Amino acid sequence: MGRSGRVTLTDVAKASGVSRATVSFVLNDDPRQTISAATRERVVEAAADLGYVPHGIARALREGSSRIVVLNVDWGMEGNFSRSYVRGLDEELAEHDHILLVRHGHAIPEATQKVLDTIAPRAVLRLGEVYMQGHAPNAEDWENGFAANAALQLTYLAERGHARIAMAMPDHDFPLTAARLGFAREAVRRLGLPALERFVVPRPREAGAAAVKVFLAAHPDVTALAAFDDDIALRSLTALNDLGVRVPENMAVIGFDETEHGSLSTPALTTVHIDAEILGRIAARDALGIDSGGLAPVPGRIVVRTSA
Repeated sequence: MGRSGRVTLTDVAKASGVSRATVSFVLNDDPRQTISAATRERVVEAAADLGYVPHGIARALREGSSRIVVLNVDWGMEGNFSRSYVRGLDEELAEHDHILLVRHGHAIPEATQKVLDTIAPRAVLRLGEVYMQGHAPNAEDWENGFAANAALQLTYLAERGHARIAMAMPDHDFPLTAARLGFAREAVRRLGLPALERFVVPRPREAGAAAVKVFLAAHPDVTALAAFDDDIALRSLTALNDLGVRVPENMAVIGFDETEHGSLSTPALTTVHIDAEILGRIAARDALGIDSGGLAPVPGRIVVRTSA
């Protein structure tokens, strides 16, 4: 054992009867070295018996970066989409001997620089950054990307005869608020419907009901609410119930980015389900410089319940 109590390459070398360099070649699976199968087996067994763990800092210095990929997730981005994205990213990185570190709400440059200085990550990603930078959707985005999922929500309402639709919004901006609202407005335009109305459904419950009451009084022709997410949809359902507005008979409500709570409401919440696991896997391969051919995003789908 080394003086620190940690098993070192020297310890493994002594136990297996080979040089320290040979141990390094074997454990790092160096393709440039010709080492017999018997020697490899002896080194691997010795490392396992001693409980050898590679020194991450030393390896980072040797390789130029650690085997850590950092993902920044801004506050307000947590949901089924982000969870499935993280799951795919984590599993794909693990398959290539890398580790995922997820940081919530710390995407400012100063905080990110501290991470870079401390662990020299292989890559630093930010969930949804391309849209935060004002990315204009292309044909692929409208086919199976973020824009397509936003359009799916509005299309479902339009196909059921709703022409006057309002978007129920949160009472503070999230990183993707502008992109989300922009895609919804463009989707309504493509559907040939009147311009999308919008209003805020705040907390607490009484404030939400008051806001919905004021909006409906000013827009009696609106027959459907497309909520920013499931949380806002559930606030809207509660407000409508408190106001005595029947759902879906007098007002349809549809959520976005399905959560488990939607199935527990009365009426149960119709919503948009988004599975981003493949997107996470694609991001992992891009970060590692691996071809992502053969992986394609899974289109969103409507979870049909009774609120719309």
